[in-house]
Amino acid sequence: MKNKLTFWILGGLILGILAGYLANIFFASDKEAMDTFVQYTSLGNYIFLRLIKLIIAPLVLSTLVVGVAGIGDAKTVGRMGIKTIGWFVFASLMSLTLGLILVNILKPGLAFSSELINKAPELKSAEFTLIHFIDQLIPENIILSLSSHTSVLQIVIFSIFFGIALAGIGEKGEPLVKMMDALAHAMLKLTNIIMWLAPLAVFSSISVVIAKQGLGILEKYSKLIFMFYGGLAILWIILIGFGYAFIKKKVWSLLTHIKEPLMLAFATASSESAYPKLLNQLDRFGIKDKITSFVLPLGYSFNLDGSMMYMTFGSILIAQAYGVPLDLGQQITMLLVLMVTSKGIAGVPRASLVVITATIAGFGIPEAGIALLFPIDQFLDMGRTATNVVGNAVATVAVSKMEGEEIHH
Repeated sequence: MKNKLTFWILGGLILGILAGYLANIFFASDKEAMDTFVQYTSLGNYIFLRLIKLIIAPLVLSTLVVGVAGIGDAKTVGRMGIKTIGWFVFASLMSLTLGLILVNILKPGLAFSSELINKAPELKSAEFTLIHFIDQLIPENIILSLSSHTSVLQIVIFSIFFGIALAGIGEKGEPLVKMMDALAHAMLKLTNIIMWLAPLAVFSSISVVIAKQGLGILEKYSKLIFMFYGGLAILWIILIGFGYAFIKKKVWSLLTHIKEPLMLAFATASSESAYPKLLNQLDRFGIKDKITSFVLPLGYSFNLDGSMMYMTFGSILIAQAYGVPLDLGQQITMLLVLMVTSKGIAGVPRASLVVITATIAGFGIPEAGIALLFPIDQFLDMGRTATNVVGNAVATVAVSKMEGEEIHH
């Protein structure tokens, strides 16, 4: 049954490319027909993502509360939290540094001239402030946070404190823990049902992109796409290498287990679409619930390895295109700024572009340069989102082993 879904997703991807290509040929001169095609074809992805957003908040809340309550005391939660955040900081710095090294060696920005850049679509960008970060981090109303899919980080913070509180009151808290456990199982069952719409979502999202942009967009930017995906391949090798260091040959089984959430993340370019399935598959792989339900929700806010690499790669690329010289000190400063400003923005659409726009302005790089990345951002987003899935799977394995847990697979 699992393999069937994988093949259906792959089939949706291939058919989507074909349908998009045909639509691009036949409707190229008929704007009304193209708009109609895009409007109706995009419904599949829209419905799927709406259903995924429907279950994300209760799934994160229930699994994390049960996980933290199962861990027990605040001391243990704190110890696990330090290890988890420590790993995320290390992985983020590694990804950002890799992007920095590659963009300086390959110099992809030199292939573009600033005269050719169209006016960039407007992106809201704001300077990073400590108050803004705290607002994103600490909820003032958990009901509002649960009703907004952009507030996953706030749900995580509430769930950790609530789980610690339930563990602290012992038997009195058990009914609530059992209720949350039942909710978690119901959400995972609902996830399995919703996942059968995934092939339709994959077909829908890829066909719309190809219909609007055409296969020619891939050819025009092929060198840049090739460079970026080459960089992602190196990042995968490094991440899998770390996975091997922790669980040896079991890392190949881990990759087999996460192939469906990987394909979903790649085809839909949405981390949210892969989250429930990844949680399910890591559980099947043999990582304890208390680890996955703690590390994974945090990872979706703090550990986006593919997106991190893209941010330094994209920022320096724009600087190269405009001929803005940045010395090593400025580049390292930019890396650290990106490290901080990127935290907690996973729920924002085109989050990486928003962060890049907010960051480059402070280094004298024209914000309009973001238009360079817009035509192919969807294709780059597919790769970086899939990489985020690998990074979070490896992070979960790393924390599990650091906690001395056996992976019973």
